[in-house]
Amino acid sequence: MSGSTPTDPGRGDAADGTGTAAPAAEAAAAAAPASGGRPVVPPRAEPTLLSRISQSSVTVTVLALVLGLVAGGILIAVTNSQVQATAGYFFARPTDFFAAVWQAVAGGYGALFQGSVYNINRPDFLSGIRPLMDTLTFATPLIAAALGVGLAFRVGLFNIGGRGQMLIAAAAAGWVGSTMNLPWGLHMILAVVAGLIGGAVWGGLVGFLKARTGAHEVILTIMLNYIAFYLLAFLLRTPGLLQAPDSSNPKSGPMADTAVFPKILGDRYNLHFGFILVILATIFVWWLLNRSALGFRFRAVGENPEASRVAGINVNNVYIYAMLLAGALAGLGGASQVLGSVTSGVTSGIDAGIGFDAITVALLGRSRPWGIFAAGVLFGALKAGSFSMQAAQGIPIDIVTVVQAVVVLMIAAPPLVRSIFFLNRPARRAAAASRLPEVSAK
Repeated sequence: MSGSTPTDPGRGDAADGTGTAAPAAEAAAAAAPASGGRPVVPPRAEPTLLSRISQSSVTVTVLALVLGLVAGGILIAVTNSQVQATAGYFFARPTDFFAAVWQAVAGGYGALFQGSVYNINRPDFLSGIRPLMDTLTFATPLIAAALGVGLAFRVGLFNIGGRGQMLIAAAAAGWVGSTMNLPWGLHMILAVVAGLIGGAVWGGLVGFLKARTGAHEVILTIMLNYIAFYLLAFLLRTPGLLQAPDSSNPKSGPMADTAVFPKILGDRYNLHFGFILVILATIFVWWLLNRSALGFRFRAVGENPEASRVAGINVNNVYIYAMLLAGALAGLGGASQVLGSVTSGVTSGIDAGIGFDAITVALLGRSRPWGIFAAGVLFGALKAGSFSMQAAQGIPIDIVTVVQAVVVLMIAAPPLVRSIFFLNRPARRAAAASRLPEVSAK
């Protein structure tokens, strides 16, 4: 018959006269595997650039620092007298309040910058960069000790004994530097080596006890911190040991000029040769972890000690070697303190809390050598700039400690940082895209 038939919605357009079948039934048939065929899984959706950035550890670190600075800014504003005064008539003139907040926060962080990087009020460039040299000086022992903490972290050991290792190293280096009479160069080298050995022995003791007895390194390092502190106090109070001759004060004699680190850029700046040693130590740790067989064993044990043991790696020896090196690095920090920063003599507080701050720096640097180096410089800047903040703006130094604490808190909780900045949304979309149904083909 010549009559037209109704168009089948499951087929192609009837008007084109081709009678081409639509995808509905045929697509389903094509998607089904033929006899003997196998399912083919399409490639997963590639994560977007935004998703990669949001999940990056570098992003989390930067945002943690931002949150720390925000917390510090809030405390600066809250404790500022002008802000408190303008808050009393906030609803009458809110602009005064916000202007006072801006002046307080900008003034505080401006003073921090000028006290740690560059002082724009200085008459020339060479005097203007003196704060930067102070920053690097503060960072020198901090980086060294943090390298020791970070190296232990990479092996799966939580080394919080940086303080004890620094104290023993400072005692050893200080004894060589203050009591021996040797030529310049040789005297300095022996003092540094004494510090390295002292720190290595104190750290290696932790590795040995853990390997032989299974004792937890956290308990060991805490106890050895106390032992090191009171042992140093005993040495400083006992005539004939470390106490300065003809003195009743718990302090050693000053370091001999032949043992003191020379100033890198002259007497105009405080930056000393210890900073060069720290750079070399950072390069060494990077090479050790990424280019050496021992570093491979370190990383393998840190990832999975049981699998490493099955693979034939002597895990106990790795623990001993790692803590020996970690202690030596912390010992370099102690030696740089007594031979470079505080050359007037060893005291029981020679570590200045650096051993504990090193844990923060290692966490901020993600236990990576150059990340630790950058984090150490950052914390050195906060330390150097805090004095300028207090002198110029009357801001308590403790606020800088709060900034550091907030940064560590955020670093320890990456999901919290991502939630605050809504960074989980791209990750959820990428995860949803990766769970698309599988398609089978011949």
